[in-house]
Amino acid sequence: MKKPQLFFLGAIACLLTIAFACSKSDDDDSSSSNSASVTALTSASAVFSSTAIINVAYTGTATLPYTGGNGVAYSAGTAVSSTGVTGLTATLVAGTLANGAGNLTYTITGTPTSSGTASFVITFGGQTVIITLTVNSVATADCSSATGVAKVVCLANAFLATLTTTQQASVVLTLNLSNAKRWSNLPCGLSCRNGLAFSSLTAVQLAAAKAVIAAASGIGTEEGYNEFIGINTADDYLGTLSSGGYSSGYYVIAFLGTPSTTGKWQLQFGGHHYAQNITYDSGAVVSTTPSHQGIEPTTFTYNGTTYSPMAAEKAAMAAMLASFTTAELASAKISSTFSDVTMVPGSTTNTFPTTKLGIKVSALSTAAQAKVLAAMAPWINDLDATSAAAFTTLYTNALADTYVTYASNTSGVSGSESSFFTKNTDYVRIDGPRVWIEFICQTGVVVPNQIHYHSVYRDHTSDYIGL
Repeated sequence: MKKPQLFFLGAIACLLTIAFACSKSDDDDSSSSNSASVTALTSASAVFSSTAIINVAYTGTATLPYTGGNGVAYSAGTAVSSTGVTGLTATLVAGTLANGAGNLTYTITGTPTSSGTASFVITFGGQTVIITLTVNSVATADCSSATGVAKVVCLANAFLATLTTTQQASVVLTLNLSNAKRWSNLPCGLSCRNGLAFSSLTAVQLAAAKAVIAAASGIGTEEGYNEFIGINTADDYLGTLSSGGYSSGYYVIAFLGTPSTTGKWQLQFGGHHYAQNITYDSGAVVSTTPSHQGIEPTTFTYNGTTYSPMAAEKAAMAAMLASFTTAELASAKISSTFSDVTMVPGSTTNTFPTTKLGIKVSALSTAAQAKVLAAMAPWINDLDATSAAAFTTLYTNALADTYVTYASNTSGVSGSESSFFTKNTDYVRIDGPRVWIEFICQTGVVVPNQIHYHSVYRDHTSDYIGL
């Protein structure tokens, strides 16, 4: 082999990619064909698909322009390890050179071990360059300009960056039906749920976890994230009254699959009286259920703040039934007595009833039909605004074929919202071609002289996103 002649080309620094030094060589470590050649690799124009974050598994691509290609096919390369920041590799994707200018593509994978600059020495077609990828620390991971699912994913990665590798292994789990069904309305902590308990997180980690939840949730008063915090706080309140394992520290967060704007994954968070299972696919929310909210007691004061997290749910259901005429109420009511919602949280065996009960919404007055749709809103609006609007449209289009039924509520009369949902077993259900919402009053467990609320929101079509 003849001695290579080296030509130093210099170095250019830029925020994401740019530092390079190149030389002409007869020795390529890219596993490309010996006949593949280019006259230059333009590292100053190299583009990475995204920046990386310390201690977070990274999968991306680097596109490296070239000129003077000779039109020859080349094979995939061997992995080139990063220097500076270690833990990443760059691997050439097989392709065919253009006759002239074109781009090489490298797959970048691994977990960066520190923040800073990860450098890759790339040799191809007789040329050598260095391309660099910036690896951010969580402190510099700015998600403020991101919106929608991209913001949720950005914040999820920022949260993961605060965790140890052991914690990451506990919070990022396989997306499968078994894991998707691990949710409950009981104060059972991680024994019946996935992920990491809030009590195991540092203050920084907990703040990062809650930032993910806030981005994925709605922002209304006592809805979305505010409702979650109210229900979360209720367990701290119950913990002052009982030693039965009530605490906001038992709430959890988990990712089923890797957070991504291109793949499929599920965000799970909740605890006693709260469960959200939001599934993302290709950058959009494709499933919002199963979802569960409950509260005991219905109103409480803790550390000087008064909370009523499910007041909107109760008020919307009461306003819906009160809008029915006496005849419509008679058609909607059934004689059954319920002790809980029928689609029990966390059950792996319950199925939707095949027969819809009560009154068909198309048989109601126009005003009452609007109230039925409004009664769904407190559950749908626990999501980000874009996703809530999309599911509202789906349920609106199927409103005429939706049914409403209720049980007990012996004091309930047309025109009187306050006469509904006043005692144990008072129950209502909205059952459509897709939507399923149940709401019930139960005798309190820790505060037995008061009722508390249970609810469940399901979807006939997208529950568990077909797993």
